[in-house]
Amino acid sequence: MPPRTAPTERQKRLGAELRRMRLAADVTAESAAGLLGIDRPKVSAIEQGIRTISEERLRSLACHCDCADGEYVDALVAMTRPRKRGWWERYRGSLSAPVLDIAELEAHATRMRCAHSVHVPGLLQTSDHALALFRLVLPALPEHEIALRLAHRLERQQVLDGDSAPEYVTVVHEAALRMQFGGPKVARAQLEHLNRSSERSNIVLRVLTFEAGGFPGAGQTVNYLEGPVPRLDTAQVDSTHGPDFLHTEAQLAKYRAQLDWMERLSLSPEASRDFIHSLARQL
Repeated sequence: MPPRTAPTERQKRLGAELRRMRLAADVTAESAAGLLGIDRPKVSAIEQGIRTISEERLRSLACHCDCADGEYVDALVAMTRPRKRGWWERYRGSLSAPVLDIAELEAHATRMRCAHSVHVPGLLQTSDHALALFRLVLPALPEHEIALRLAHRLERQQVLDGDSAPEYVTVVHEAALRMQFGGPKVARAQLEHLNRSSERSNIVLRVLTFEAGGFPGAGQTVNYLEGPVPRLDTAQVDSTHGPDFLHTEAQLAKYRAQLDWMERLSLSPEASRDFIHSLARQL
């Protein structure tokens, strides 16, 4: 199979895990190449996500690196297997690759934890709210791209539907709930939509009020996507240049602790619904 020109975040992650495994075992790239029966540049390409690796070669590498975590190896093997074309691929070439990477990671997540300080979570936005946000981008987006982003946002939300939908736990700060993107009518409809969504069995929504005081990572949006094993979790954070994807052990521990802290400070799901209802009535 020819090398990829632009690997996805998931493909790059598989390569990064293989490199991490090799380095932890103090196995050189030359030694790995000899074991796998390929040349050294191909080892580098595999670790960059540019080239694929077969299940047999991956298991051979894991054995050579004395990786005894069977669940972890099985999860890596699953990442090598071809899957049916994801719905997000229809937007390839029209929307940025990192935006599509988020959708792919969400599709593979076993559970999602999120924290939002200024914005309502994308997976819980109404179309009018999302449209208002897309119209605030600088420089201004052309109408066709706004339409593409909105269609993509609405398709992303379908990950929370169905019997196999993952659990979605989100903390939304009061500041985000009081922002009137699109005006009072759109804001009220958004709050009512949040309350309806929070009644679904797989969605847990908690409000962090102003009275709760300070918390770590204030102002930051965090999406924590749990993988089939904890070592394959991903923390995605927003920045001015786009989404960043983090997955070192220290980074994952930091964001788990941040989310734990925010959840402890927030209202219960029931009290959160009451709080959101009171805000909606004020509009």
